[in-house]
Amino acid sequence: MNDGKGEMGQGKRFEFGKNWAQFLKVLDEGRILEAEGSLKKKLEVEHLAGKRFLDIGSGSGLFSLAARRLGAKVRSFDYDLQSVACTQELKRRYFSTDENWTIEQGDVLDATYLSTLGKYDIVYSWGVLHHTGNMWMALENVIPLLGEKGKLFISIYNDQGILSQFWKKMKKFYNRSPAPIRIILILWAGAYFEITSAFVRLLRGQNPLPFRYWDEMKKNRGMSAWHDLIDWVGGYPFEVARPDEIFHFYRKRGFALVNLKTCGMAIGCNEFIFTQEKS
Repeated sequence: MNDGKGEMGQGKRFEFGKNWAQFLKVLDEGRILEAEGSLKKKLEVEHLAGKRFLDIGSGSGLFSLAARRLGAKVRSFDYDLQSVACTQELKRRYFSTDENWTIEQGDVLDATYLSTLGKYDIVYSWGVLHHTGNMWMALENVIPLLGEKGKLFISIYNDQGILSQFWKKMKKFYNRSPAPIRIILILWAGAYFEITSAFVRLLRGQNPLPFRYWDEMKKNRGMSAWHDLIDWVGGYPFEVARPDEIFHFYRKRGFALVNLKTCGMAIGCNEFIFTQEKS
């Protein structure tokens, strides 16, 4: 199975796993508890005992860990071998001999592979499917993985029109640039987000303190603002969709929307939780 190394070497794909490996150095109990709280709030549960949880594109492994600590039987996979290694590292730290957490390399665009996975009570893929290079196929491919009365929890980058086209070009440029240029792009993007966010807060009569934007971006998910920024600037392939496009896509396939969080016209991900409607 392709692990994306060739594409990374050619500047066609961001090294997601390399970034997550750095994030693990700052991961602590507080961040893990925030991740657990995020899952409980969004899924409207107090625990996941007895549930089967599939983490598609596990990345750092944080939310696989959170699901396992909440009692779920977890299966994690990622296209990127470095991300697989990150998830394995978290299992080593917290559930080293546990048989209820399986981790492997896998591709959500590979229907043959997916057919071997079975069905799950919760299919989770936060900020992943828009990085596959074929988002709509990925959105289609996850459907057979959902068991009866299961929940599909996904997040997809918001379509900002011309701005999204700009970000796509910048991400592509980033991945084909040498390290010094990448650092400049990261710092520029961080400054851009902070300044624009502070300006908006000032217009609203709010306190334009520094670093508020990235604090808000990471709130309730246990993530790192710095590593999220790197992921945003470099995250390529990159696709986007409007909330209504995702809603209608799954509505036509017999799904009901049970939870939604949008970011308006701002940068970021729209979050969706779907369940299959009764026939």
